[in-house]
Amino acid sequence: MRTIDLCAAVALCVVPSSQLAADEVSVERGLYVSIIGGCHFCHTEGYREAEGKIDPEKALRGSSLGWRGPWGTSYPANLRELVTWSSEDKWVDHLKNSVQSPPMPWYQVQAMSESDMRSLYLYIKSLGAPGEPAPFHRPPNKEPKTPHITLEPPQTPKK
Repeated sequence: MRTIDLCAAVALCVVPSSQLAADEVSVERGLYVSIIGGCHFCHTEGYREAEGKIDPEKALRGSSLGWRGPWGTSYPANLRELVTWSSEDKWVDHLKNSVQSPPMPWYQVQAMSESDMRSLYLYIKSLGAPGEPAPFHRPPNKEPKTPHITLEPPQTPKK
């Protein structure tokens, strides 16, 4: 386990969340935001199966599990890869203005405070090398090449 990961995990356990000031920008706050924001649920392969335990090697590297619907098939991005090409300011601008395919709750991300966005950036940067990119979005007329969950929106009854 990398030293920064261990320090972040220990700090989060030692410092109650009430002591992580809402305007504080830190790796520890970023870890906290990534957990309560549900980032790992989709962006960390195996997170659900590990019952919420974060594997530092897999943390926020995206997933090959697709989400298929009328928009096509979307995949959780490798967030480590995103921060490698982005400055902190560009990351914040991206989070504030980006609209993503379902099931990504982009409207919740846009509601985050800027200090939480900056803390999330620092946390993701602290995780290390990005690894392989996540699969790319597939259009509706293309069959996914990976396991996927099909989301079928409810049909509106005809009047």
